[in-house]
Formats: sequence, C-alpha cells, structure tokens
Amino acid sequence: MEIAIIAHDLKKELMAQFCIAYCGILSKHKLCATAITAKYISEATGLHIDRLMSGSQGGEEQITSRIAYNEIDVLLYFRDTRPTARVNPADLELLRVCDQYNIPVATNIATAEVIITALERGDLDWREIVNPHSTYNQSKKK
Repeated sequence: MEIAIIAHDLKKELMAQFCIAYCGILSKHKLCATAITAKYISEATGLHIDRLMSGSQGGEEQITSRIAYNEIDVLLYFRDTRPTARVNPADLELLRVCDQYNIPVATNIATAEVIITALERGDLDWREIVNPHSTYNQSKKK
C-alpha cells in the first residue's frame, strides 16, 4: 500500500514514536511524507520514505494531488489540535479529497493504530481493487 504521512510541528515527535512502534508493518509498504516529517521518521526508524515538499511549501497539496490520481491508499495525518491552531484551507481540501476518494485517514494516534493493525490483518486489501497499479499491489502479483 501507498501510505502518506503528515505531522504538524507539535505532532512530529508523536508521529516518529508511532512509526517506531509500527516500523515492522510500515516497512512492508511504500511511504511518502512531507519533508521535515520524513526526516524525523527516517532518522528515528531507518525506514525509506519518499520526501515531498514541506507542508508550508506545498507538501500537503502534493499529497492531495496524489490522492486525486489514486496514488495514495492511506493517510496518517497528525494535526495540531490546539484551539488556537490556524485552520489551513489546504488541510480542509486534503480531508475533503480523502472523503471523496474513500481514503482511510487517521488524524490521531488512536485511529492510526486502528488503521495500521487493520492494514496488517488485510482489512484494507479492498484498496487493491481501487488502486491496482500501486507499487505495493504490483509487487504482490509477482
């Protein structure tokens, strides 16, 4: 599966800890993340992660585009939850596109654990029908 990862500044450490805990599962999939998040995770876990632009320079928009082109199967998106956090229109568009294209999204660690364990059990194999051309799904056919 193709997994996209985003973590706002206050959640980068939490995302890195999550990826350490589930490194074994994540290593079986193709990962991409916004630049700084990718750096945090790869340094903490040694996982190979395709680095996109940073969120402020269009990384979220890159992921939104990949979702629209059916190149992403799961989104792990740990957001800033402070009441004073600024709502970015790109964030809302990203979530809207996930809803439109039926992409499982985790915006907190509890939901991320549910999605990752479901992924490991095969509960998300229906994505192979929707996204048969992903690198992950092509490798399973060989």
